Amino acid sequence: MTEYRSVARVFTAPEAHDGDGVELRRAFPGNALMDLDPFLLLDQMGPMDVAPGKARGFPPHPHRGFETVTYLLSGEMQHRDSWGNHGVLRPGDVQWMTAGSGLVHSELPGESLVRDGGRLHGFQLWINLPRRDKMIRPRYQDTTAARIPVARNGDGTVAAKVIAGEALGTKGVIDTRIPILYVHLTLQPGAEYTQEVPRSENAFAFVIEGEGRFANTRAGQYGVVLFDRGGDAVRISNPGKKPLSLLLIAGEPIGEPVARYGPFVMNSRDELQQAVADFREGRMGVLA
Repeated sequence: MTEYRSVARVFTAPEAHDGDGVELRRAFPGNALMDLDPFLLLDQMGPMDVAPGKARGFPPHPHRGFETVTYLLSGEMQHRDSWGNHGVLRPGDVQWMTAGSGLVHSELPGESLVRDGGRLHGFQLWINLPRRDKMIRPRYQDTTAARIPVARNGDGTVAAKVIAGEALGTKGVIDTRIPILYVHLTLQPGAEYTQEVPRSENAFAFVIEGEGRFANTRAGQYGVVLFDRGGDAVRISNPGKKPLSLLLIAGEPIGEPVARYGPFVMNSRDELQQAVADFREGRMGVLA
């Protein structure tokens, strides 16, 4: 018999800024929540409207020891790194970057967004890597919107864009280092959705638009919903009159010590000091 998880906490993601002035809603880390093993950070970028020539992004910065997942809803972002990788993200695209041993990376507005202006809206999630994978070779899984499956329930009232894991019998195409569920759900008014989540995994939701009922708790736009681990499924419904859009994310905790300093996430202070030294001495490469 299915047991549904209760809601442990609900809070509103506060406003923040990062990069060269990108407007954010930062779910964590922050005063309300520092992390949720294996997740280290979740930012909603925008939504922000930018005038021609005024688009902003994230100039060159290093990473080591974790993964960054960028999911773009609108706008255009171009990325480059010190290993020679580059590409462009457009609406609906996902970049799953395993930083591993380290690189210098930039995420800047795409040419069309700079030239014409427009709306920037997306998400970045940071996922920790287990000790065994901290120093693996960096890897990209740039995945276009066309390759990301969208599943629907029988009456079409629920759509699940499956970025990672499985929902409505449909599996995502992205390969993850540890078990991860990352689904963008859209529920029409009156719809209900159930997602199986193993009891061992931590799970949370972020409300993009609308208002939802999570177990017996309601949350609206920018709401962060933390589920307890007292069941093997989560239940979400839309009691409102407008569509409900949200991210549902879950993952298997790593359960190892976490030492973090800005864009470096390792297991010990000594490893952090080595990461800083490697970056300063150019061993992660240079991105002009």
